[in-house]
Amino acid sequence: MGYMATIGYIIQPKTTGSRNFNSILRRMNIYVGNLSYKVSDQELEEVFEEFGEVISAKVIKDRETGRSKGFGFVEMANDEDAQTAIEELDGAEISGRAVKVNKARPKETAGNKVGRGNYSRR
Repeated sequence: MGYMATIGYIIQPKTTGSRNFNSILRRMNIYVGNLSYKVSDQELEEVFEEFGEVISAKVIKDRETGRSKGFGFVEMANDEDAQTAIEELDGAEISGRAVKVNKARPKETAGNKVGRGNYSRR
């Protein structure tokens, strides 16, 4: 009985604060393009918080200059809230610019890119 209780404890979903494992699976990462170079992580987060819980908001910056590259990513806790945010904010104006908002695609790895110098030997 003690062995099974230990096994049951191990395979139960972990909780992170008030969220459980199932809610982590429902997160959505959102791409936000055509951002003004003046928009900060905090400002981006505030815009999306109107639609639900924001896990993270990050404006992507150039490594050498530290300047914004004009796009960012927002991770929202709930995919329904994220979808509503995408629908409402795509084409909306943030800091004077109409932004492009959609579900982020997974980052490509070097092996998935098609182009010069990457030939398949099939």
